[in-house]
Amino acid sequence: MKIGLLSYRSNPFSGGQGIYLKHLSLALLNLGHEVDVLSGPPYPELNQGVNLIKIPSLDLFELEDNLRLKSFKLGFLSNLTDLTEWLGVLSGGFPEPYTFGTRVDQYLKESSVSYDLIHDNQSLCYALLNIQRRVPLVTTIHHPITRDHKLSLEQAKNWKQRLSTNRWHSFLNMQKKVTPKLNRIICPSNQSKLDVIKEFKVNPSKIEVVLNGIDFETFNINNEVKKIPNRIVTTASSDIPLKGLRFLIDALPSVIERYPLTNLAVIGKATKDGEVEKQISRLNLESKISFYSELAEMDIVNLYASAEIAVIPSLYEGFGFGAGEAMACGIPLISTHSGGLKEVVGKAAVKVMPKDSEALSIAIQELFSSSEKREYYKKVGRERIEKEFQWSRAAKKYVEIFEEEIDRFQYY
Repeated sequence: MKIGLLSYRSNPFSGGQGIYLKHLSLALLNLGHEVDVLSGPPYPELNQGVNLIKIPSLDLFELEDNLRLKSFKLGFLSNLTDLTEWLGVLSGGFPEPYTFGTRVDQYLKESSVSYDLIHDNQSLCYALLNIQRRVPLVTTIHHPITRDHKLSLEQAKNWKQRLSTNRWHSFLNMQKKVTPKLNRIICPSNQSKLDVIKEFKVNPSKIEVVLNGIDFETFNINNEVKKIPNRIVTTASSDIPLKGLRFLIDALPSVIERYPLTNLAVIGKATKDGEVEKQISRLNLESKISFYSELAEMDIVNLYASAEIAVIPSLYEGFGFGAGEAMACGIPLISTHSGGLKEVVGKAAVKVMPKDSEALSIAIQELFSSSEKREYYKKVGRERIEKEFQWSRAAKKYVEIFEEEIDRFQYY
């Protein structure tokens, strides 16, 4: 079949969206299907044979704040989508899911290409309701962003931060209206399914659970890289409360007392003058924490290989690519027992409760002190990923769902 994968932004270096698109599209291609990825910027890195169709946006988030106002063009006055995006960003909102939907809907109407099925990657935009009237549509929801919103509000320090958080997440009003009306939804974990049902009021019969795969051929054990003593590696966007990085940082001083060589490598970007930078300065940990962003996959593999342990301190994950990739690399893992992470790590990682810096500190010290435990979690982590998280298996399940939706569409 000919499949169109939609994604409003697909950064290949941060978050799981670009990773998900890259590997799902390849797995579908390997099953003999023709795959186009229709994406807004930043665009994904795709494997040969997968076609990228660029759906350009204004991409204002790549500009400094003072340049966004100056980016106005007279042409915006005759293009409602561009004007909506420009005004939305300037007013502190996140209009990209909406405007991407408008643009991709127009592209599909005007294109000579016809698809057997369209698969949306969590834009949850109004345009999907138009698209699914014309062509079979399936949507992936990794997790409801309402969880991010609530955690951001909890950590807001004043009314200005709460106002800013509410404004940014205003796209949730659209998603709450659209999601219950979608015909078929895929979630990457049972926990994510339960949360989508609760948060978006979706009929459970519309939702299927398909575990993501992990690229365990690329993310593999690398014994050629020298271990850096007491190095911890984590995957976390520094100032996104959902990722829980601040709780890991709070755990470090007590670890350093016992293991002075302790250092933390963060796969992610530090927000300049953000709360995490201030926390690091307050605890005098500047020399102990390094951030690494926009890394190629092999650079990430090498960074994992240089570490003695990995920690995922997230308060919630719909799935948890970082946990799976660390396990695939044979890095002993400590993970919070939250969201879909429970289904990724199983019994193959040391589990702690979210928001518990003391528990993280104890778990880190116990793993540092025991080479036998590290070797055990290295072995069982890798075995679990190889056994349970194959992209080929996930893609076959996707195709079954696609075919069912095509049949249902044709019947009605």
